[in-house]
Amino acid sequence: MTVRPTWDPDQYLRHADHRTRPFLDLLARIGPGPGPGPGAGPARIADLGCGAGNVTALLAERRPAAHVTGYDNSPQMLERARRYAGPRLDFVHADAATWAPGAGTYDLIVSNALLQWVPDHVGRFPVWLDALTPGGTFAFQVPGNFAAPSHAILAALRDSPRWRSRLRGAGGSAAAVLEPDAYLTRLVALGCEADVWETTYLQILQGEDLVLDWAKGTALRPVLTALADDPGASGQFVAEYARALRAAYPTGPHGTVFPFRRIFAVARKKVTAQC
Repeated sequence: MTVRPTWDPDQYLRHADHRTRPFLDLLARIGPGPGPGPGAGPARIADLGCGAGNVTALLAERRPAAHVTGYDNSPQMLERARRYAGPRLDFVHADAATWAPGAGTYDLIVSNALLQWVPDHVGRFPVWLDALTPGGTFAFQVPGNFAAPSHAILAALRDSPRWRSRLRGAGGSAAAVLEPDAYLTRLVALGCEADVWETTYLQILQGEDLVLDWAKGTALRPVLTALADDPGASGQFVAEYARALRAAYPTGPHGTVFPFRRIFAVARKKVTAQC
């Protein structure tokens, strides 16, 4: 059984500057977009996996004439996100694994650091693309660092004899993420004009055990959720993980370098042909 993580908005936002940078790069590539046709009303935008709402608010600032809706399945994240709500920005509970656009069309569907949590998310692409207006855009970014020490150590520890039975289903989202060429192939096959690329950010984290602190906001959430009823076991797991991370990411004179690989895709629905 897969453990659905309980999210902590405060922990996630501790590294908001670094976490937001890939989204800003994605927005820069999306550009202003064609907008709705004459008489169609304001542009409609969906943000799948809006989380704490901070990047959704940035999106709304960039598209002030659009109506933006953020979707997420975490009550904790939605509670934080609704602080940003306004006349043209709202937040709705939904699970990306089953979300369907419903009535009407969207000019932009965007997803930031979500799809790695959605098994077979590429199977949802046709549904989402069908909901785009001609010339509309589907854009997303996902982590591509599952082979990095931060994730490899976590997976090995989670699957070790000591923890395997306690943590079955508490992680393993790497299998959901494709390589850039696979995303490109899939999107082009669906009839879209697609731009897919990757970037590795060499982040310098300042402070003690900052890679651990980073993981507590994302990759470590399923483990922390699974062990939430046993603080002793949770503390032991985190301590083991922290020791291994210190060895893998030694602190240098200017801080701890934490490579952060991301995969991006921007797919535009052709005006004369449906995706």
